[in-house]
Amino acid sequence: MNHSKKPGMSFALGANHLHAVLRVDQIRNDTLIQLVQHWADPDSRDDILDALDELAAVVQGIAREGELDAAIEQVEDVAGMDTAQIEVPTLDARRLHDELSAVNRVLDRFNPQRLVPTSREGGAAA
Repeated sequence: MNHSKKPGMSFALGANHLHAVLRVDQIRNDTLIQLVQHWADPDSRDDILDALDELAAVVQGIAREGELDAAIEQVEDVAGMDTAQIEVPTLDARRLHDELSAVNRVLDRFNPQRLVPTSREGGAAA
């Protein structure tokens, strides 16, 4: 369950309490918008369809090493997609830090490395 004030950009604990979940809806939204913007251009539509068909074939088949990455990059290139990143305002960065810290406190219960002192704590690093 995500208790964030902004669930669309948040850290939460995974259902099994063994991993963190990062949710950033804005990246998905931006990706779809960029795809559709270029889709509207008739000259680009066929190239995008071809790239999506190739990606679908790779996903449905047994992909060789690097094949999936190449197919994804092809879609990104023909659709003119930007890097999947967003700017995080200071207040959200602080909130995300607090959320991740809370998740890490739970995750550290299962981390054998947490008992080993780090070089910053004056001990030898593992």
